Formats: sequence, structure tokens, C-alpha cells
Amino acid sequence: MPVQYVLGEWDFQDLTLKMRPPVFIPRPETEDLISLVVEEQSRKCEKNSGLCFPVPVPHPVILEIGCGSGAIALSLLCKLPQSRVIAVDKEKAAVDLTRENAHRLQLQERIHVLHHDVSYSSAKQLLLWGPVDFIVSNPPYVFHEDMASLDAEILRYEDLDALDGGDDGMRVIKTILALAPSLLKDSGSVFLEVDPRHPNMVENWLQAHPNLLLVLRAIHKDFCGKPRFLHIQNQSR
Repeated sequence: MPVQYVLGEWDFQDLTLKMRPPVFIPRPETEDLISLVVEEQSRKCEKNSGLCFPVPVPHPVILEIGCGSGAIALSLLCKLPQSRVIAVDKEKAAVDLTRENAHRLQLQERIHVLHHDVSYSSAKQLLLWGPVDFIVSNPPYVFHEDMASLDAEILRYEDLDALDGGDDGMRVIKTILALAPSLLKDSGSVFLEVDPRHPNMVENWLQAHPNLLLVLRAIHKDFCGKPRFLHIQNQSR
């Protein structure tokens, strides 16, 4: 059994989170995803303060799709004290664990945790607080054919639905991107963790769907030097 489940808790960023099977165990590289969102929010604030007539920057609203233990959502709430988060997962075990971790960290007033399987028709359920500034996700992105080669402990104990991204690893990624224009504010951003093979695939998919008005702004590498994180932006109409 993975040590995180044996101990019943694990550190992510500066937080100690409860862990229990089969909820997905957050990986260290995902901490970089948090940093990218925080940096983008800081850039937006700096850009606004440089205007001749700065306008109030509204407190950011963040949507996390596939919240698992709540690691990403709760880290963002700590790093961005003015933010609010809607955290969604299709597995009740994950929803319950995120809620428990939010209460342990006394962040429950700024997060709404939703038990929901995101689909192409999900926009209405996800717009609880109006259009969002950021969509953040570490979605299932393992190519289905690669699932059998994962570590035996992962296959035995972790939720495989949180890993298996379908034949091209993009089953959930495509759903998120198709929904994004109806969820994001103008110039809002999507931040995704992906397989290193995905950046080109995602860029080609976006070019094949120009009606979405989404553009791949940046590809960021993980600490192993592999292209791992995508910044996709909603183009202002």
C-alpha cells in the first residue's frame, strides 16, 4: 500500500492533507501547477496597477475539475487569500475528502465542493459564482494503452478513473476545453497538467476548433524537463 495511505496524511505545498484510498494521491510535480496560477494572477494585478486609471481587480474565482484530495484547490486558497474556489469531482470519496481537508484547514467558507461528473452540458451547474478567472485541472491524462505499465501499487490501490485519459489521454481534457469558453471571463485562463505528448496534440485540437476562441499561450516544463503544464487563454471577443 502507498505510504501516503498507510500514514493517512501527506504534505503538499505547505499543507498537510488527509489521504485515504482510493482517492488520487497528489504528485510533487503538481505543485508547479499552483505556482503558474499564482504567477498569472500576480501578472494580472501588476498589469492593472500600471494603468493610468486602475480598476478594482475582483477577487479571483477558480474552478478546479477533478479535485481528488483537494490539494490544488486548497493550496490556491492559501496562496491567493482573496480567492474563492469551486472544486468538482465525480467520485463521492474525493468530494468527501476535499470537504474534510477544507474543514481541517479552516478554508470551508471559501470553497464550494460539488459532486458532479463534468460533461459538455455542465456549464450551468459550474457557474455558481458567475464566470471564472481560472480553470485548473490535473485531469486523467494517461494513454489507455499505458495503464497496464503503471506501478503495481497504483493499479491496486488508486482510483484508475483519475488516471485513465482514454485512447489519446485527452478524453477529459477535450471536455474541459469545450466547456471553457462558456465558463471563463474574457481573457480567463485554463491551466492543465498533461502528458509530455499532449502539448502538440492540444494545439492541433484547438486549431481544429477555432470557434472556441482558445489559444495555447505557454507550455511549461516540470522539474524533469518534460513539457507538463499548459496555459490556455480565452481570447476576448
